[in-house]
Amino acid sequence: MEAPLRPLRLRCSVQNYDWGRRGEDSTVARLFERNSGAEIDPSRPYAEFWMGTHESGPSFTGSDSEEVTLKKWIRENPGALGDKVVAKWGTDLPFLFKILSVASALSIQAHPDKELARMLHRMRPNVYKDPNHKPEMAIALTEFKALCGFVSMEELKDVLIGVPEIAELVGNDETNKIICMRELNGYVNAKAVIQSVFTKLMSANKDAILALVSKLKNRLEAENKIRRLSEREQLALLLEKQYHADVGVLAAFFLNYVKLSPGEALYIGPNEPHAYISGECIECMAASDNVVRAGLTPKYIDVPTLCSMLTYKQAFPQILRGIQLNPFITRYTPPFDEFEVDCCILPSKESVVFSPIPGPSIFIIVTGEGRLQTGSTDEERVMEGDVYFVPAHNEIHLSAAPDKPIHLYRSGVNSRIFG
Repeated sequence: MEAPLRPLRLRCSVQNYDWGRRGEDSTVARLFERNSGAEIDPSRPYAEFWMGTHESGPSFTGSDSEEVTLKKWIRENPGALGDKVVAKWGTDLPFLFKILSVASALSIQAHPDKELARMLHRMRPNVYKDPNHKPEMAIALTEFKALCGFVSMEELKDVLIGVPEIAELVGNDETNKIICMRELNGYVNAKAVIQSVFTKLMSANKDAILALVSKLKNRLEAENKIRRLSEREQLALLLEKQYHADVGVLAAFFLNYVKLSPGEALYIGPNEPHAYISGECIECMAASDNVVRAGLTPKYIDVPTLCSMLTYKQAFPQILRGIQLNPFITRYTPPFDEFEVDCCILPSKESVVFSPIPGPSIFIIVTGEGRLQTGSTDEERVMEGDVYFVPAHNEIHLSAAPDKPIHLYRSGVNSRIFG
């Protein structure tokens, strides 16, 4: 058997979306500066640090004079992916790895399944830039807040009773129908009812939304003087402050409000509504940038597509806390073939071995410093901001410096595809 290809140090891309944290407040900015040598602009938002082969934010390898994209290098060296990965996905990485620094809420959005992604890409390639689906997982680096999936029918009843502005928009007939629904029939019509109400809300004209969001804001600010607002009501005021008369301020009441502690993870399947609110996270997804948006954004909004594509499942999302592989490594395994993520927290002076796997990986040092060795090669010094593409079948030895414990993440193809 031929010796595995050696790991490659990567120079990665940054996205300066408006919702990102600015300057030194952003982990994305700090890592991008260390990774690329670029100086941080304190006035700019640094939202996402991308590691992978997607053309919207490619990674590069090689020297300044002979730099090539990782995508091109992999196509010229497909053995780096391993036979099973090539057979299943061809000669490209099936996952995209990111770090997010969120200062203000991202759009209310969903990612299409494969069939819809192909259709949207064919119809509007300038908006939907690839034909792939985009299931994803976020692992909290700090406290991380998000909206994800629809609330239960009981919670929806509470919304229609407790938020008169939404009930006014939905209308008395629809409101009474939901409030009077009983559990005896198993909510057999729940999906149709939620789809009808949510679509009516998201499709309302701008003048109606402006009036009702203003009414909601004024009511909550007045009530805040005499009672403590609920977390959901406080969130509505925060979103109104960020996006003013946006339908997303009202739509947020329909979605589960999720708060992750550092080390907890959330995964989101195709056609599920969600919006990240604040915090910093590791994110991994299938290699796509397809997003269908419908609120809390200045970007292109496609309400009919979003409302028609959603599953309208009612369930609080599953929170992953990972499986401990050894004292230093925790693995997060979502129900998607394209990816899994390992978190390695290595104390000072300790060492750990990442066993060889038959697929590719990307490693990023989020904090710390140490030494990395592959097989019989010489050790390399590694530090915060270093990113490596590790071809299949490499064994990685990592040791932490005496006073610089390492916090590292590894993304790779879901181990279940290797049998």
